[in-house]
Amino acid sequence: MQDLLTIIILTHNEEHNLPVALASFKGLPVVVHIVDSGSTDATVELAKAAGCHVGHHPFETYAAQLNWALDHLPVRTPWVMRLDADERLTPELVAELSRELPALPAEVVGLLVKRRVYFWGRWIRHGGYYPTWLLRLWRAGQARCEQRWMDEHMVVSGATQRLAHDIIDENHKGLSFWTDKHNRYADREVRDLLAVAAGQAGAQPIDQAGRRRWLKERLYARGPLFWRSFLYWLFRYVIRLGFLDGRPGLVFHFLQAFWYRLLVDAKLYELGRQARRRAAP
Repeated sequence: MQDLLTIIILTHNEEHNLPVALASFKGLPVVVHIVDSGSTDATVELAKAAGCHVGHHPFETYAAQLNWALDHLPVRTPWVMRLDADERLTPELVAELSRELPALPAEVVGLLVKRRVYFWGRWIRHGGYYPTWLLRLWRAGQARCEQRWMDEHMVVSGATQRLAHDIIDENHKGLSFWTDKHNRYADREVRDLLAVAAGQAGAQPIDQAGRRRWLKERLYARGPLFWRSFLYWLFRYVIRLGFLDGRPGLVFHFLQAFWYRLLVDAKLYELGRQARRRAAP
């Protein structure tokens, strides 16, 4: 069977997540390219043992790494997919891709999928977190990743279509890794918010992603520091029924909606203090 799809996965120390992602492609005629940025665990060995093509490139930002991959990988399939190492395809999505990709009309150049997040083994269905639509598949040569520090999306010129089934986002590295990762994310989020404040925000991506970014940049970013993170958590956990996600949802929504956003605000506040001290006579 001719390969339908090239899947690109960026990795750094993903030995716990990568085997789960690779196992989810079973039954789908794919070529998998791993772009690794210096893993010191068994990531590269696991990828090679699974038959993946492995390349190496130093990491700058996710967008720069992905665009490097698009520029340098030998893609020979009609479709390309971006996938994170802690994501996987559902069996229903595998069947849908096998059926739909060869039959799509030529004017469709991008495909959106729903992301389903799991935390501590529980699907986070509430709090406005599902469905989150993401453009993750595109015709080869028809997409680029926007140059942003955070919340980067694929940009295509042409018609898009929604798929019926989901990808699953579930990290298997534990809570310490999750909080460390979001601390790094907070530094990147600060850079994007400073760019918004300076009037340097980029174009809005299509569909739901664009609406969410508009709300963040035009509404949330103009709210008062610290209070906005509390109000956002209250909106997600109470008004959008995040409490229905049980104990995992209690922790997830508190950390992701309140702690992370409060951390971003604290870093912004600290930068402001430092700037005022430098400007003082």
